[in-house]
Amino acid sequence: MGMTIGEKIIARAAGVSEVKPNDIHTVTLDRMMSNDGTTHLTVDMYHNQLKHPKIADKDKLVFIMDHNVPAENPKTAEAHKKMRNFAKEHDIALYEGQGICHQIMMEDYVCPGELIFGADSHTTTYGALGAFGTGVGCTDFLYAMTTGTSWVMVPETIRFNLHGSLPEGVYARDLILTIIGDIGANGANYKIMEFAGDGAHSLSIDERIVLCNLTVEAGAKAGIVEPDEKVVEYCKAHGREAVHMFKSDDDAAFCAVYDYDLSKIEPVVVRPDFVDNFALLKDVKQEKIAIDEAFVGSCNNGRLEDLRAAADVVRGKKIHPGVRFLVVPASKAVYLAALEEGIITTLMEAGAMVMNSNCSVCWGSCQGVIGENEVLISTGTRNFKGRSGHRTSKVYLSNAAVAAASAVAGYITDEA
Repeated sequence: MGMTIGEKIIARAAGVSEVKPNDIHTVTLDRMMSNDGTTHLTVDMYHNQLKHPKIADKDKLVFIMDHNVPAENPKTAEAHKKMRNFAKEHDIALYEGQGICHQIMMEDYVCPGELIFGADSHTTTYGALGAFGTGVGCTDFLYAMTTGTSWVMVPETIRFNLHGSLPEGVYARDLILTIIGDIGANGANYKIMEFAGDGAHSLSIDERIVLCNLTVEAGAKAGIVEPDEKVVEYCKAHGREAVHMFKSDDDAAFCAVYDYDLSKIEPVVVRPDFVDNFALLKDVKQEKIAIDEAFVGSCNNGRLEDLRAAADVVRGKKIHPGVRFLVVPASKAVYLAALEEGIITTLMEAGAMVMNSNCSVCWGSCQGVIGENEVLISTGTRNFKGRSGHRTSKVYLSNAAVAAASAVAGYITDEA
């Protein structure tokens, strides 16, 4: 029996020729990433719970401050200080003020075929380059950090065959939100979501990032796009070599197979308070739902293509006087590229507040927090109750163009 992409990656990491779903294997990790959301907790466990603590391979570790940057209170400042000191003591790569962890990992580290643990649920992002990225908690990360290994139960794989191309004005975010709406927030629990077909290969790397990033919102253990020449080119452009370009065998077994015609995907708005509370924009905009804030950013939708889409919408217009419009580039590199292209100028001239690269409104802890009964239209990853502020607030999810148009109109729409 053949193997899927994810199974081949696990087999490589386990040093075996074959794996099958529900097998449990000890694996050697290619890389580990932790951010300021939990690193201080891992550091405390390292010092207080281990008899003979040691770092297995500091060159496989990356620490990134992105959730609350810069620190908004003394408690966060102390957590950051602990993270800095530990990284300096053990010569661990540390990023501060450079951007969101997953964007930095994509820009500087991830290679196809790698098995990567991240202390953040959206580590599934790395499948955009044909890697197996998955989120883990502090205890699992501590074990991985000190041994270089972990265990993995091989997930089953769901195959998504994508055909054709997305229509103008429809984005990869609409596609993945449609898929999650179809299969449900538990539709891929502990499964690998594999994307392939001519439609998958028509997507840019940035668009593939959007797909894989949100697979965890359907419960997936990992999301992987079948790698191709675009992956090779991306790695080369970022100073890396694409070595392990795995594809699923013709006789690989999938627990389910879905086919999507990309030409039929429409703009989507996800209603509060669940990521699978799917609706079509054409229906939602008839309600003229007033908003207090709009947000373009996050590890899902803060890249150059997203900022460009938002700028195209607001060019020559003004943000509604009753709306706060926050724009947050996903990394310093994205910010600089947007500056060079004039995107930042266009957004700011329209009235947007452009923030430093960090998790910002999506995280709901340091910037753009929404108040009681306020409504947010967001390109963030989640819309759970209280995710971006007060428990009575409401978060709607959309693509960047819709968020920008809504910021201009004052209500949810694509007609700025």
